Amino acid sequence: MSSSESGENECMCWAARDPSGLLSPHTITRRSVANDDVSLKITHCGVCYADVIWTRNKHGDSKYPLVPGHEIAGIVTKVGSNVHGFKVGDHVGVGTYVNSCRECEYCNEGQEVSCAKGQVFTFNGIDHDGSVTKGGYSSHIVVHERYCYKIPVDYPLESAAPLLCAGITVYAPMMRHHMNQPGKSLGVIGLGGLGHMAVKFGKAFGLNVTVFSTSISKKEEALNLLGATNFVISSDHDQMKGLEKSLDFIIDTASGDHAFDPYMSLLKIAGTYVLVGFPSEIKISPANLNLGMRMLAGSLTGGTKITQEMLDFCAAHKIYPNIEVIPIQKINEALERVVKKDVKYRFVIDIQNSLK
Repeated sequence: MSSSESGENECMCWAARDPSGLLSPHTITRRSVANDDVSLKITHCGVCYADVIWTRNKHGDSKYPLVPGHEIAGIVTKVGSNVHGFKVGDHVGVGTYVNSCRECEYCNEGQEVSCAKGQVFTFNGIDHDGSVTKGGYSSHIVVHERYCYKIPVDYPLESAAPLLCAGITVYAPMMRHHMNQPGKSLGVIGLGGLGHMAVKFGKAFGLNVTVFSTSISKKEEALNLLGATNFVISSDHDQMKGLEKSLDFIIDTASGDHAFDPYMSLLKIAGTYVLVGFPSEIKISPANLNLGMRMLAGSLTGGTKITQEMLDFCAAHKIYPNIEVIPIQKINEALERVVKKDVKYRFVIDIQNSLK
C-alpha cells in the first residue's frame, strides 16, 4: 500500500475498548476501494440500542476495539470501476449489514437480511476477508455497492440515518403483512425510536393508530406531535377491555419483558401481531391464538429491495423521524440516555461537524 493510499484508508472514529462501553477517539484503517465498492464520507450516524448492547458486551461476543453505528448516511467520495449505481457526490445510506453470500435464495430475492450463510453485520461482524467490521461512528466507510442505498437528494441526511434501522425494522413487516390498507386499525406498543416510526408509517398508510404505553407522559406527544388516533395506558384494565377484538394489526416494539395475552386479545379475528423487540421470553395462551385464529410474527430489519423502497416512500410522503442531533463528544451521555429511554425519539450524531 502506498503512503498516499494509507492516508486515504486511515479513518477517524470513536471506539469502545472494553465492556464498560465507554467510547473515545480512535483511528482505524479502512480497506481500499475494490471494483464493486463505494466509499462514503459519513455525515451522520443514528444511535441504536444495538450500539449499547455491543459496546457493553451484553451478548458476550464483542470484539474490541469496537466501533458501533449501523444507521449511516453520507456522501459518495469514490467508486470502484464496476460500480454503476452510484457516482461521486451521491447521497447514500448504509444499514445494519454490509455483506452476504449473494447466491442463496434469499439474497437472490433482495432479502439479504435472511442470507442462508448469515448477513455480515455493519459492526462487530466478521467480513468475508476475516476482518472485523467497524461501524458508522467514523469518518468514512467502504461498502460493496449492493449494500448502499440511494437517499433522495432533497431528503435531509440526518433524517435518513434512523430510517436505516429503526425505520426499516417497522416498515418491512408492515408491508409484508399488508398493513398499508387505509381505514384499518393498528396498535403500536412502545413509543421509542421504532414505535414512533410505526405511528408515522401507519398514518401515511391511512390507518387508525392506537399507541400503547406504560407512561402517561407520552400521551400529549403521541396524539398531538405524532398524530396517533388514540392513546392507551396499557396497565389500565378498563381501557384495555374496551378495545377487545378491535385492532387489525399490532406492532410490538417494546424491548422489556411484558405480558402478551392482554394485547393479543385486542386483535380482531385473524389479526396479526408482529414482534420486533427482543423480550427475554414470549408467553401466550394457545386459546388466545387458536380461537382468535391470530398470527404472531417476528421480523428483523429488511432486505436491500424493501429498504430502498422505504427511503423513496419517506421522501415522497415527507416522513421524517423525530431526532436529537448531537456532536460525537456527547455520545457516552447519549448512550446512557438511550438506556434510560430519555430521547425523543432517536439520537443522530453529526459526524461531519464534530468528528475531527
